[in-house]
Amino acid sequence: MAIANSPQSKEIVTAALLVIGDEILSGRTKDKNVRYIAEYLTTLGIDLMEVRIVGDEESAIVDALNALRKRYSYVFTTGGIGPTHDDITADCVAKAFGVPIDVHPRALAIMQERLAATGAEMNEARLRMTRIPKGADLVLNKVSGAPGMWIENVIVMAGVPSIMQAMLDEVAPKLKTAVRMLTETIRADAREGDIGTELGEIASAHPGVAIGSYPFFDPQLGPNTNVVLRGRDAEKLALARRAVEEMLQRVRAALSGKA
Repeated sequence: MAIANSPQSKEIVTAALLVIGDEILSGRTKDKNVRYIAEYLTTLGIDLMEVRIVGDEESAIVDALNALRKRYSYVFTTGGIGPTHDDITADCVAKAFGVPIDVHPRALAIMQERLAATGAEMNEARLRMTRIPKGADLVLNKVSGAPGMWIENVIVMAGVPSIMQAMLDEVAPKLKTAVRMLTETIRADAREGDIGTELGEIASAHPGVAIGSYPFFDPQLGPNTNVVLRGRDAEKLALARRAVEEMLQRVRAALSGKA
């Protein structure tokens, strides 16, 4: 991951992910990109705030793009930029921005060079992948050649995980980033219901830290809970962690006394 040149902002930088494809909604293809993108953006200090999944339907894609790009710093899309008739993402991006779409000279040159190296021929289907909305920059693709695109705050990437990852590496150095979110996880050794009220009180007392509880089952000890704290200020995070740990000690002592 190359992020050395990313301009860091003191403001919170947000993002949404729009996953496009009937194959995702039908279950034929299992999405492998959401978690990867979420973790990747977190390391950059970009908060992924929303994920939407839509099918290969023009109105759904255009409406989602227009809603998300107004709400977040960045919108990343995956899927729908291949050579087939239902790969309509590029056309939908052009419609969302109200700009024409046509064959991009550099995209065409990249594809021709790639095809010459592999012995394949340019045809109508492959030519579709060189059509780029006016005003968009190319997102280079070192895996298969066909580029993605970046227009204003919308970054359009392939759905194939290896290609998406290469495209994400390509754009990462150019993204505006913020202070990285820090995370602490504490094993409660108590049920979620035993600590819910107390956690709420601690969360109210530490507004700069997000506190969540996540139940799980321990095969040996039974129902248990992980408490996860997230924040950008290390000192505030440490204070909140101390408060949680002290609360857990009290709760466990009270529970053992009832046993």
